[in-house]
Amino acid sequence: MSGDEFDRDLTVLMERLRRGSDIETYRKMEKLKERLVGLHIENLVKINHSVMELVCARHLILRGYKVNVECVLDGLSCDLYGEKGLGSLIVEVETGFIPPDHALDPLNYSSARIASKITRYSGYANRFCLGAPPHYIIQVPPVLTKPPRDRTEEEVQKVKKLCDLYYTNPPVTLEEVKNARLHTIYIIDVDSGTVHETDPENYTERTAKTWGLYATRE
Repeated sequence: MSGDEFDRDLTVLMERLRRGSDIETYRKMEKLKERLVGLHIENLVKINHSVMELVCARHLILRGYKVNVECVLDGLSCDLYGEKGLGSLIVEVETGFIPPDHALDPLNYSSARIASKITRYSGYANRFCLGAPPHYIIQVPPVLTKPPRDRTEEEVQKVKKLCDLYYTNPPVTLEEVKNARLHTIYIIDVDSGTVHETDPENYTERTAKTWGLYATRE
């Protein structure tokens, strides 16, 4: 996608998001949009991901958060970083894209990707959240929806083993897996420009019952 097309699509989205936004919120959104346009020129962001970031950013701004996109924390680049009072929040947005190299193991790869993100990022903010479109089911290992004190050593070892199949530079540590937290899942509807918040445990239970997922990946 060319820079002009990227800018055009974000402009269309911004007009959609203007409805229900006060002037100050819209100004903040414009700054985030310009940052994403600049990053796209450097070939660092894609349109499908960026539109979801903007929709989620507006949701957070309206709830009193100061928000930045593509924020670097100790070498890790997170999609959305929000601050409110003394609290902080990270949102990682997932589009459901599977690289061609993993065409034969998409569910296992997706589960490892999500597990790795939860374990690596959740220690950098008070709250860690995932965002996804309504048409994509996030592969969250159910053990990571439990409070850390309720995880068994066997469950922690299984999550580390799963992450190590795909992510070893550097590998996640047992301590990171043991203490990782996922607080909220945001369902990001770009068509309507709205976000629905849901509890991770309820989300994984409902999707597992509906689709029979997670049986071999936990």
